[in-house]
Amino acid sequence: EPDVTIVSGLKDAVVAEGDDVTFRCQLSHENARDVEWKLQDVALQNNEMNEISVEKGKVHTLTLRKVTEQDIGTVTFRVGPHMSTA
Repeated sequence: EPDVTIVSGLKDAVVAEGDDVTFRCQLSHENARDVEWKLQDVALQNNEMNEISVEKGKVHTLTLRKVTEQDIGTVTFRVGPHMSTA
């Protein structure tokens, strides 16, 4: 199985309270397993507040809905041993 690497990492974002914010990370291969999103070191699940999806097989996205001050912090995307933060 080929080693999946991060081609394009996360970018920092500044948003107003109550807005949505989207983070994107492009990978070198499709159908990557062992992928994880975190906010302030807490693993995120796909739910009404966090939308986690994959576009075109390689672009992994995380949308945080209606952010509050509690959402301030580091967003981390990890695939295998590779990591990107914003």
